[in-house]
Amino acid sequence: MTPSDYEYLRKLLKERSGLDLSADKQYLVESRLLPLARKASLPGISELVEKMKGGASALTAEVVEAMTTNETFFFRDKIPFDHMRETVIPALVQARAARRSLRIWCAASSTGQEPYSIAMCLKEAGPLLAGWRTEIVATDLSQAVLEKSKAGIFSQFEVQRGLPIQLLVKYFTQNGELWQISPELRGMVQHRQLNLLQDFSHLGVFDVIFCRNVLIYFDQNTKTNIFERLSRMLEPDGVLALGAAESVVGITNTFKPYPDRRGLYRPNIAPVIRVGASTLVPQTLRAVAAAS
Repeated sequence: MTPSDYEYLRKLLKERSGLDLSADKQYLVESRLLPLARKASLPGISELVEKMKGGASALTAEVVEAMTTNETFFFRDKIPFDHMRETVIPALVQARAARRSLRIWCAASSTGQEPYSIAMCLKEAGPLLAGWRTEIVATDLSQAVLEKSKAGIFSQFEVQRGLPIQLLVKYFTQNGELWQISPELRGMVQHRQLNLLQDFSHLGVFDVIFCRNVLIYFDQNTKTNIFERLSRMLEPDGVLALGAAESVVGITNTFKPYPDRRGLYRPNIAPVIRVGASTLVPQTLRAVAAAS
C-alpha cells in the first residue's frame, strides 16, 4: 500500500463513516482490507484502491463495512448495564408512570449483543415493567451486521463473552454449536441502517440512548456535531450512555454527567422560561420551534 493509497482510504472513510484514521494506522487498514482484496481476486490494496477509483461502488461499500465493524460482546463493560438495572430503569418507571412506555436507541448496535443485552435488562426488571410498551431501536452503518443481529444467532465463543450462564439458559436455544436468542427478545428490537453523519431526527425522541464505543473513532468536530444532535433526540430527563473510554468533557456542553454513575450523561437543559402565564420547558420549546 502506497502513501497515496492510504491517504485516499483515509479521506474516503472519513467522508463515508466519520472514521478518523491517524497517520500511523496503516497496519489496521492492511489487516482489514487484505482479506477483502484476496476475496476480490486482487493481489493487494493498491489494486483494490484502483478498482474503487474506477467506480466499483459495491466494493467501496465492502471496504467501509470492513473498516467500521468493531468488537462487541454481551454486557460490555458491565457497569452501564448495572446502572440501567439499578438506577435508570427505576427512575424512568417512576417518571413515565402515566404513559407506561420506554424508547431506547442503540446507535451503533453492531451484531446485536448490545441491544439484546438491553432487552434482557428490561425483561429482568420483571413486574416493574409489566404492561409497559418497550421499544429498542438498533441502528448501524453496516447492513451485514444488522442482518446478523436480526437473526439473533451467536457462536459458542460469542455467548461466552460477558453473558451470564443463567441468562444464556433462560433466553437462548442451542442448535449444535450455535445459540439463538428467543423470539420474544428478537421481537423487542427494531433494526434500521443508519449513518450517524447523516440526519437521524426521523427516529423520534428517546428515553435512553446508547452510543458506545463509536464516537472514539471520530474527530472532535464530528463528535461535537453528533452530541448536539443526540441531545435533541433525548427527553429532558433522558440518559445517554457512552463507552468506557468516551466522555463529553471538553467536547460539548449539551450534556452533563449523571451524578455518581460513570459513563452516563443527561441533557444539559436550558433554564425553564416563563411566557406570560405559561411555563415552557425545553421539550415544549422544541415543539414550538418546529411548528413556527
